[in-house]
Amino acid sequence: MLEAAQRVAVAERLWAAERDRKPISPLAESFPGIDVVDAYEIQLVNIRRRLADGARVYGHKVGLSSLVMQRMMGVDEPDYGHLLDTMVLSEDTPIQTAAYCYPRVEVEIGYVLGAGLPGEGCTEEDVLAATEYIVPSIELIDSRITDWKIGLADTIADNASSAGVLLGAARVSPKDLAPSGIEAVLYAMDGSPAGTEIARGNTDAVLGNPTTAVAWLARKVASFGVKLEAGHVILPGSCTRAVDARPGDTFRAEFAGLGSVTARFE
Repeated sequence: MLEAAQRVAVAERLWAAERDRKPISPLAESFPGIDVVDAYEIQLVNIRRRLADGARVYGHKVGLSSLVMQRMMGVDEPDYGHLLDTMVLSEDTPIQTAAYCYPRVEVEIGYVLGAGLPGEGCTEEDVLAATEYIVPSIELIDSRITDWKIGLADTIADNASSAGVLLGAARVSPKDLAPSGIEAVLYAMDGSPAGTEIARGNTDAVLGNPTTAVAWLARKVASFGVKLEAGHVILPGSCTRAVDARPGDTFRAEFAGLGSVTARFE
């Protein structure tokens, strides 16, 4: 475990890496004692700094929500990060690739809460009752760690590798479309009429049911004194592999019964 001053020093390194787009080496190389508790506290140092600068909490995201990723990281539960209003992207505006270190896109549904969620004891039923609608989403992830050579502490401290969120236009009540079992396909819009399929998945890849991930998140953040509130957007985790984004790329994610969302990069 790190001392308080060391946590602040790590947070400053990550802040500078993002600001200057100059990735840093894995945190354990300079701070070998870093653990998960340190990493969440480091994440919060930089979130509080952004809030003090005028940002507001837009929602949260769940990471490491597949068993494959958990096994790779040697953990038995997901992690989480914050989504801020400064991270919200638009289908109408190209994303500036140069503003990121190693941008990648992930395909997932989003839950938009119409009511706050309980913390301790939150269930899947609570999540569905509180969800006003689900939406198609592309999450932009990035790492401020060189070449994505991340361990668990790296990604948590780095706000779960969060960088942006882009929501499609569709709004569907979970009463009309179950969030589980939704097929999703990611296309590269490379000039062919329908695009070229580059990834395919199902929302059940997220802990067997993405609603389970949202309930886990509500319980987890409660231990840090945080609540998932009405109006928040919650990303439960990707149902496909992450795909590198480069200047000139355009991606369209299509969700069965839910619609699509498009991200353009320049």
